[in-house]
Amino acid sequence: MAHAYPISSLLPAVVFVNSAAGGFRARNRLQRVRVLFETASMATEFVYTKSSQELASAALAAIKDGKRLLLSLGGDGTLQALVNAAYGSNVVVGVLPAGGGNDFAASLHLPKNPVDAAAALLNAEPRCVDLVRARTGDGRERLYLGGGGLGIDAEAARHANGAFRNLPGRSRYVASALRAFWGFLPIQVRAEFPDSDLSRVEARCLVSAALNTPTYGAGIRLAPDAAIDDGWLDIVFVQDLNFWDVLRVLPRLMRTGELHPRYVRRMRAQKVRIMTDRPALFHGDGEILGPTPVEIEIIPRAIRVLAPILNKGPDFVTER
Repeated sequence: MAHAYPISSLLPAVVFVNSAAGGFRARNRLQRVRVLFETASMATEFVYTKSSQELASAALAAIKDGKRLLLSLGGDGTLQALVNAAYGSNVVVGVLPAGGGNDFAASLHLPKNPVDAAAALLNAEPRCVDLVRARTGDGRERLYLGGGGLGIDAEAARHANGAFRNLPGRSRYVASALRAFWGFLPIQVRAEFPDSDLSRVEARCLVSAALNTPTYGAGIRLAPDAAIDDGWLDIVFVQDLNFWDVLRVLPRLMRTGELHPRYVRRMRAQKVRIMTDRPALFHGDGEILGPTPVEIEIIPRAIRVLAPILNKGPDFVTER
């Protein structure tokens, strides 16, 4: 007899699998996720994809077929591809975190282990969360869920998806950031805030970011007060620091996000337009989205995402 889970009315589910996510972490945990869902009598179809374009096409087909619950088994980039396909439709999305960063999953209070996260989602409910829309200088438009930015972090994202792709978790992003620092020249940015009383910002920065989540880069707390459902972007400008300053402040960013104002400037807005003194790329959720200038805006309560019911444990406890 099937269990009456909160998500029962949304079944059957479709799980889109990025088997290369997290250094093939998704592929290694896939069988245990499958067994857990089968044990829970949760009707589930698994779809394997090799690219964000392939995932988007498969997701659109599932939506057209009437599927209402779409899950991603991968990292923040995999979830981003799913959300871009699902936005505007009457579906619920969810994430089984198996990438290197998983910052959006952390903001939902999901376990880091994708099998434990699958168990938690059995007792999860849809929650309306904000999305971020980025329009880049080449005319493209893309949605992201967590953190986006330009400067050294965009360079780090490029390394994280390249040479350091197979490093586990946070070490992938720390190594990528330190590698990006060598030879990097800070960018002069000008940020304007349409439809706001905020003054224009001009600064020479290592990082200019617009976040929906408190963390990005596998737990770096760049915007510790950010919330995924408050209708605001948290805008962060990290000042021009030398290498030793970066090594000194990075542990503090990982622990609390607290930094002296001489290092960082933070503000909140619903829209920001960022221009740079030289060509620069903007990333969202670790995926390069396009060149500057970039206009970023929050879309409040834009999509429904499965989030665990806090203080209510799952019926299944998985092995560690």
